Amino acid sequence: MPPPRSQRPTQRDIAELAGVSITTVSHVVNGTRAVAPETRAAVLDAIESTGYTGDVIARSLVTGGTRTIGVAISLLANPYFAVLMQTIEREAAAAGYTVLLSDTHDTVETEQDIVRALRARRVEGVLLTPVPGDGRVISELVALGTPTVLVDRLTTRSDIDQVGAENIHATSALTEHLADHGHRRIGLVSGTPGLATSEERVLGYRLGLGRAGLPWNPDLVVCGHSERERGARALAELLDKPQPVTAVVVTNDAMMVGVLHEARRRGVRIGEELAVVGYDDTEWADLVQPPLTTMAQPVAEIGTHAVRMLLARIADPDRQPETVRLPPTLRRRQSCGCQPVLAET
Repeated sequence: MPPPRSQRPTQRDIAELAGVSITTVSHVVNGTRAVAPETRAAVLDAIESTGYTGDVIARSLVTGGTRTIGVAISLLANPYFAVLMQTIEREAAAAGYTVLLSDTHDTVETEQDIVRALRARRVEGVLLTPVPGDGRVISELVALGTPTVLVDRLTTRSDIDQVGAENIHATSALTEHLADHGHRRIGLVSGTPGLATSEERVLGYRLGLGRAGLPWNPDLVVCGHSERERGARALAELLDKPQPVTAVVVTNDAMMVGVLHEARRRGVRIGEELAVVGYDDTEWADLVQPPLTTMAQPVAEIGTHAVRMLLARIADPDRQPETVRLPPTLRRRQSCGCQPVLAET
């Protein structure tokens, strides 16, 4: 018989009521081993009759959903993480969902481990910022039919939902802006190789050069691997060339930190001796001196769209996958040589 209502039921109670071992209850709850259909049904009946609430997964086996979504993201590679997560949690909570967050550390192995762990927790969907690699995790999620939305780092795939910022025309606009200031040797500090985001921003840089009537010179593109230290080394390489660059486009804020440190180390005056523009626009972009001209990603809008797309996929697994590109906003400040414009700072 079920335990008294004043006593909170445990997995032992479930096991005794179903006539199975605690280990079997654990396998049913966690999906760690196949269990005979009649045994599984007995365990589920016991969970329902006792009102067992000690495990979100156990409740989900009865109710059909955990009302949770998983977020797998590289915290190190996303300096705007706080704003993104705040938006995701707020939007999910408004729909009655909770969020489980995991850090991929930007490695394929960790990404695979945490996505499988999230699935073991019976999350109803996954928001994923994919790491550079062969796309194994994405393919696995698609093959298993797990509702998934790729966030920020998009792919060329058409069989999965994706939302992120537009990169090509945005980076082109940054490059053209520097050319409009008279610069003819404009360098690029590019991001992690193998990411569509990095490739798109390089393409945007090339497009901007073409629109400004400037030649493409691969020697003026140096990879900063989306890291602070490598961003500093990339600027050093651009400034040490026989004909140094007079302006540089930095394609994310992690590398921008390194670029600013290297310029300071050399005594190079940003906005006067070297024009600098960036992509991302973290909260400190207008606090440094001079304030940074950047292409600001619509981070909050990306988070909102991502959750809404995921909930739509959960509700209708057969809906057509879509890719959403949201336009960034150019913030003109003084690091590019512009004079202060109060309305845009």
